[in-house]
Amino acid sequence: MSAPGPEGPLVDLIDGGGVDSVMVAVADVQGRLKGKLFGAGTLRARLGREPVSSEVCGYLLGTDLGMTPAERGTWSWESGFGDIELAWHVERARLLPWLPGTALVWATPLRDGLPHPLSPAGVLSQQAAGLLGMGLTPMVGLECEFVLVEGSERDAERSGWRPRPATLGNLDYALDLPGNVAAFLRELRRVLAEAGLPVEALKLEGAPGQVEVTFPFGPVARACEQHLLFKHAARVVAERHGMSALFMAAPFTGTGSGLHLHLSLHRLDGGASVFAPGGGEELLSETGRQAVAGLLDVLPVTGPMWAPTVNSYRRLARDHGFAPRRATWGWDNRSCAVRVVGHGSSRRLEVRVPGADANPHLAVAAALAGIRHGISDGLVPPEPARGDSYQDAKAWRLPRDLASAVREFETDRTIAELFDVPPVAHLAALARLELDHHAPLVSPAEIARGFAQS
Repeated sequence: MSAPGPEGPLVDLIDGGGVDSVMVAVADVQGRLKGKLFGAGTLRARLGREPVSSEVCGYLLGTDLGMTPAERGTWSWESGFGDIELAWHVERARLLPWLPGTALVWATPLRDGLPHPLSPAGVLSQQAAGLLGMGLTPMVGLECEFVLVEGSERDAERSGWRPRPATLGNLDYALDLPGNVAAFLRELRRVLAEAGLPVEALKLEGAPGQVEVTFPFGPVARACEQHLLFKHAARVVAERHGMSALFMAAPFTGTGSGLHLHLSLHRLDGGASVFAPGGGEELLSETGRQAVAGLLDVLPVTGPMWAPTVNSYRRLARDHGFAPRRATWGWDNRSCAVRVVGHGSSRRLEVRVPGADANPHLAVAAALAGIRHGISDGLVPPEPARGDSYQDAKAWRLPRDLASAVREFETDRTIAELFDVPPVAHLAALARLELDHHAPLVSPAEIARGFAQS
């Protein structure tokens, strides 16, 4: 009998030997893996006689970055912090080579036997289902940037939270990599491939310590799951090499890390992207242009879904930082929020607004909602930008900060129609938790500016 592959039924992975722990995971709102570890031996006995599920405190779907829950709402003292049921997907478990002896099983949070509408995966599922109802299948390839710094979290704390990037200067596209970084990238690539999560490309980026990873196209839910596994692997492997992987949007002044979404739509019977232009069309098909128009209409009012923290907006705070500031689009134009790329049947839209700190489920859901809105309502986009779109004063500005983003998000009628009120209210409440955390804090920069001048 041959050894099981990296993905398959949990029973087969356990029976194949070498698995002693099973990680049952969900994605929280912040885009992190949360869940429990189970002993493989005890679990194997259960798998043979009954469907397996478990419960967790529902607040896993309702906290800020520091695991602080809202004071009121679905998961709070007001509601008693009740449990939610997790339905395990035991038929598609996955070995995690970066954690020897460990297999992972994804779980779906349920409410009344259906996927919970407030979970990130549930929010994405709703938008994907809307497009499926129109005869369209969304596909996405994720392109993520992160920063490697020297030492551990404890080391960063001892330094007063002033970690040192693992490389110096601009090493964009460099092939002569520092030894520790080269070893990290080699091991990361290896463990991801062994897990059945091969990367399309890896390279260093323009900021000190910055790395870019590109993944192949795939179904949206699966691509988002794979991204969370990649983040988990990157952190574990970085620690082994004496470094930490930071998925902040702006880990340092002047450094911005994004999570770019390469999106396309396909007919249910397969085939080329429906964005591919036909005869006489320059950039996009009519469907593609409608999708762009919807994105430009929705992205400025969905900030909490693709820029969920106070830090997110530092990345968007300056012109010519390779992060968009206005709702613009254009052909192969990195100053735009939506960049049209690809040739012929591979024509796609690169949505450049999300930061590295975004939950991929929510960022992709926001983009799909915009695309669905544009196609359903037959919207027409403005003329594509030619040249520096940072200077386009007529284009709608993206939100400047989290506070203004929340206001736009929870008061926009189109957003309420596209997502329903409960998910919007839930995400807005969590964004306010983030704002409340930062409101009383005094930064070193404020002290330095006011020390002698105030």
